[in-house]
Amino acid sequence: MNLAPRLILVSLVFLAGRGVASDYFPPPHEWKHRTPAEASFDAARLAEAIEYAKAHGDVEPRDMRRVLLDSYSEKEPDYRILGPVRDRVDTAGIVVRGGTIIAEWGDVERADMTFSAAKSYLSTLAGLAVADGRIASIDDRAARYIDGDLFADAHDAPITWRELLQQNSDWKGTLWGVPDWADRPEGKRAHWAERELHEPGTHFKYNDVRINALALALLQVFREPLPRVLAARVMEPIGASSTWRWLGYDNSWVELDGLRMQSVSGGGHFGGGLFISALDHARYGLLFLRHGRWNTRQLVPASWIALAHQPSPTKDDYGLLWWLNTGRKAVPAAPESAYWAAGFGGHYVYIDDAHDLVVVLRWQKDFPGTMAKILGALR
Repeated sequence: MNLAPRLILVSLVFLAGRGVASDYFPPPHEWKHRTPAEASFDAARLAEAIEYAKAHGDVEPRDMRRVLLDSYSEKEPDYRILGPVRDRVDTAGIVVRGGTIIAEWGDVERADMTFSAAKSYLSTLAGLAVADGRIASIDDRAARYIDGDLFADAHDAPITWRELLQQNSDWKGTLWGVPDWADRPEGKRAHWAERELHEPGTHFKYNDVRINALALALLQVFREPLPRVLAARVMEPIGASSTWRWLGYDNSWVELDGLRMQSVSGGGHFGGGLFISALDHARYGLLFLRHGRWNTRQLVPASWIALAHQPSPTKDDYGLLWWLNTGRKAVPAAPESAYWAAGFGGHYVYIDDAHDLVVVLRWQKDFPGTMAKILGALR
């Protein structure tokens, strides 16, 4: 006997009993709003949580070029900004439950830099490539699918898609003028260029150069710009605005099939990356909360979403470019099943199946504390 339909019905009835319409999807250009009480929040406590979030905004200095140069120039050899940047504004956020907005603050329509939260969008594009059959398995060697010398080095040849997505590939090389070791270099300055090599799949290292290698590899798989794929397959179907942009660097242009295309950045470490509003982030988060379904369309396979937030062998709080709450170490107030996209400067898209909750935070210094306040307002 197939119990799935009955279980889904029970779930919907249960959530409806809390005043939450669990199967609501906002149409383009509009969102349904509900009061905290209607969504089983304590209004006073939620208001306190929002004030806490505002008080812990990471907004000074606002000159993002200065922020990046101050953050990385002393730590990274020949650091330079290669792509566009945008100055930051006041902190902002959205709380969504049952697909409806329960609270929002700040400018939720402004397309801000989002830094490494872009990596979780890149993960979805890999999932679409698998769903299309463009990539047969994420355990295949990426070199099988790629023209040119991106994986030509003997050290890089065995690297799989899974290892690129788990950030344990240890890809070795220079891309867009930046050697892999120059991003968050390890060891003594005199020996940075002779870094220790690790067998692919055995060593986690957060590194935008390698993420950009993944983005370039996916560009070769799709044979069209990744922002165009994301727009057609995800952002337009979920009713996102037309204000978001996904950019690369001034020098990250390639020619494929006679057409000039820009390879995007998977973060804003060197500038560029995904510029997007909190409202569009919230739609993306809701798509994941609904396991890849939007209304009647399965945009992203539910199996991919489940795989994307499984712990990797080299870092148990990291999946396929998504952060995890394994052992409730990162956000003790949240369930272990919660996961999120995260980026420099305090950008988060938090997804919580247990509470039917999506929370978007922009320029937030205290993610665990803010989430504890929001979750503490649930009744």
